[in-house]
Amino acid sequence: MAKEQWFDNISAKPTIIVQRTLRSGQNVNYDGNVVVLGDVNPGAEIVASGHVVVMGSLRGLVHAGATGEDSATVTALSLNPTQLRISSHITRPPDGSRPENSICPEIARIKEGAVVIEKYQAPK
Repeated sequence: MAKEQWFDNISAKPTIIVQRTLRSGQNVNYDGNVVVLGDVNPGAEIVASGHVVVMGSLRGLVHAGATGEDSATVTALSLNPTQLRISSHITRPPDGSRPENSICPEIARIKEGAVVIEKYQAPK
């Protein structure tokens, strides 16, 4: 069996780049992938049919794979959302989660029918 190439996971969906911080009450709805160059504050929402990448702190609501795509992922430099959804799977952080100033890039994905959050590992 051939080793998986890093580019096998690239989405063919269109991608929008949001070049600002999303504040409470602001929403991004997109049929494709969403990349945010800033933070997503509590009260802000991102809904995407593809992947979501936040180059900052994700503290709002995020829904990747909104049209039922279980292969969608959510990646952020600091992943601490009020609610995280991937396809039809919904989760939220436990009470007393890590401090907000903790920066550790993480990726959320569906594995064996559940949302798992792991440290981000760059493709080799």
